[in-house]
Amino acid sequence: MARGGGELIREHMSGKFIIPREELMHPGHSACPGCGEPIAMRLLLKALGPRTVMNVPAGCCAVIPGVWPRYSLKIPLIDHAFECTGATSSGIRAALDAKGMNDITVVGWAGDGGTVDIGLQSLSGAIDRGTDFLYVMYDNEAYMNTGSQCSGSTPWGAWTTTTPGGNEISHRTGKKRILEMLVENGISYAATVNIAFPEDLIKRAQIAQSIRGPKFLHILSPCPSGWKMDPSKTVEVAKLATQTGMFPLYEYRDSQYQFTEEIKDRKPVEEYLRLQRRFRHLSPTQISEIQNLVDNRLRELDARMEASRK
Repeated sequence: MARGGGELIREHMSGKFIIPREELMHPGHSACPGCGEPIAMRLLLKALGPRTVMNVPAGCCAVIPGVWPRYSLKIPLIDHAFECTGATSSGIRAALDAKGMNDITVVGWAGDGGTVDIGLQSLSGAIDRGTDFLYVMYDNEAYMNTGSQCSGSTPWGAWTTTTPGGNEISHRTGKKRILEMLVENGISYAATVNIAFPEDLIKRAQIAQSIRGPKFLHILSPCPSGWKMDPSKTVEVAKLATQTGMFPLYEYRDSQYQFTEEIKDRKPVEEYLRLQRRFRHLSPTQISEIQNLVDNRLRELDARMEASRK
């Protein structure tokens, strides 16, 4: 049976792309002003449609849909422990399949801490089992729900309460390359997406929905309070993340890597960093070091894409 996004994919392939009008996330959620997560959630649900079941671990996502008796989503949602997203997704999928409800999309929706750190083992197990589900990591680059502690997805040099910065950089480890890790683990499809590029986000979500097996979306989700930025600039900052190469958009499909959003005139990373006070302690030399890290990362991606095409 076809899943929710098929019609929109056909429209796109015919040269026309229309973001669905149906709203499955309503006003009344309890996210902070300017939070990127409800934007990501709203776009994802538009892409997937109402035949969707979502499960979420502890984190911002567990409270954003609303406090009982209010609820801002029009799909079923299951809460569970921090480390259980992969296992819970496998259980939901097995139950639906046993009832013959294979047209329902199962989504595990977790933050970066609940994915690259605490939930990595559970996610790896679900991939090993070949669970037919979509795992979405909304990446706000720290443990924001508990006060901005460093995670395995915190970028090099960023301030958090556990990497406070100052004259010396406390955090000298870059973001875990989670997408490549999952490719090696046997993921069927994986892509990075960004709330500042909504049409691309919806396309990747619908491609993932059309593929059987475990799939992964890595969504950049700015957090104004944790990133110490103006809440009105969420989309601007997110867009700069890709325009500077800090968060490139690419996908893995059919054993090949490819960029999904080409940035021809790349901007310097300083334009992205200076809008966030979590980077204000960086010296010009340190900013240059980040620029070099980004340049090297993009060269590595270019080489990976070229090799995958051979």
